[in-house]
Amino acid sequence: MAVKFGTDGWRAVISEDFTFENVRIVSQAIADHFKGEDVVFALGYDWRFLSEKYAELVAEVLAANGIKVLLSDKAVPTPLVSLSIKNKKLSGGIMITASHNPPSYNGVKIKASYAGSADQGITQGVEALLGKNPVKSISVEEGVKSGRIEKIDMKADYMKFVNSYIDKTVLKNAKLKVLVDCMHGVGDGYIKEILSDTKIQITQMRTGRDPLFGGINPEPIPKNLEAVFHEMKKGKYDIAIVNDGDADRIGAVTPKGEFIGAGQIMALLLLHFVEDKKWTGSVVKTITNTTLIERITQKYKMKLHETPVGFKYICRLMLDEDVLIGGEESGGIGVKNYMPERDGILLGILLVEMMAQRKKGILRIMDDVEKEYGSFRYARIDMEYPDDKKKKLMEYLKLNPLKEVLGRPVKELKSYDGYKFIMEDDSWLTLRLSGTEPILRIYAETSTDKLAREYLECGKQIALKI
Repeated sequence: MAVKFGTDGWRAVISEDFTFENVRIVSQAIADHFKGEDVVFALGYDWRFLSEKYAELVAEVLAANGIKVLLSDKAVPTPLVSLSIKNKKLSGGIMITASHNPPSYNGVKIKASYAGSADQGITQGVEALLGKNPVKSISVEEGVKSGRIEKIDMKADYMKFVNSYIDKTVLKNAKLKVLVDCMHGVGDGYIKEILSDTKIQITQMRTGRDPLFGGINPEPIPKNLEAVFHEMKKGKYDIAIVNDGDADRIGAVTPKGEFIGAGQIMALLLLHFVEDKKWTGSVVKTITNTTLIERITQKYKMKLHETPVGFKYICRLMLDEDVLIGGEESGGIGVKNYMPERDGILLGILLVEMMAQRKKGILRIMDDVEKEYGSFRYARIDMEYPDDKKKKLMEYLKLNPLKEVLGRPVKELKSYDGYKFIMEDDSWLTLRLSGTEPILRIYAETSTDKLAREYLECGKQIALKI
């Protein structure tokens, strides 16, 4: 069967590979991998097409295999499943979601006992057990009656935690106007409710369940945010916070209608933690994240780790040492004093908290950062790229590494996750393959938006040669 766990779970097209039968087979493999006495799993699901039904199928298989299932009583953001694992000291968890993938996808995210993304040891173990044993199943009704399935409210504990994590004294009297783009995802209503006892005015857009996500992918990147840019240019809001379909990723938009990428957000929150909260710890960034983070860690003499793309790599480091913040360019960021997990809702509130703490608008804060550390302009495109070309492209770049990009000499090559070419002025171009879709991702960072776009075009032309 065509099941492969990528950087964060198994995702596939509904009715093509993501079928009831395959979900049951995957669930049986998960049960076989985690089997043992007193195994208890948290199980949540989002608003994608049939997510609640898929969650029931998973619950039925796990329960039939002797695993107790704490099934969410409603659709929830992914962080709520992980927090349930942490608070209740569970064996692990499963979230039914395809995160930011296209509407035609659904998926299974496995969360480990440490309340973060399952590492390769777990996912490879599950893959090795696919189809090895017959699928066992009982009905949800039977599971509830026998006590093997229990429906629980995951929201109350989450709201309590976030309210204790953020600085309500700073936020209480902040007179800010915030636009929250829910992207028709399950983050709908959370930020508004958490900040309801402050003077911050929250306006939401793209609310409610829509399995087609308004015709876009629920990923907080510029091509999906035209509606937000239009709204922000009206000048009514101080910042826009954007969460993806399962609310574990973040993007933001300035009052000018300009995108603030996750790398910039991570850099801003790093400064907020170090300068405003006086927190300490090491920093983790993925290979495609901004060089700005390196500059900040150099100034404050902080230990910096760089990993392949995939939050599971950041998660591992957060388990092994005192990490202050760690994140991917695609919107997943983990923070200290929480768990090794992403949370776009919490991150959005922390960005607002930074503005309230400094009594400055986001544009002024970003200007201050640019004056101190320099200009970093990030860009990315995703190309449809057939699977049969993927290997050929990587082989080509291995045998023919770039010596220069647009006349700028390459000073360093990194090839542990795709190919990243770093120029003498610290600008860079990266080509890497998606682990879950027939897509080539091309990334660039330079000192100007124009040059970044030119780098992307250069990368695209290289890919088209193959």
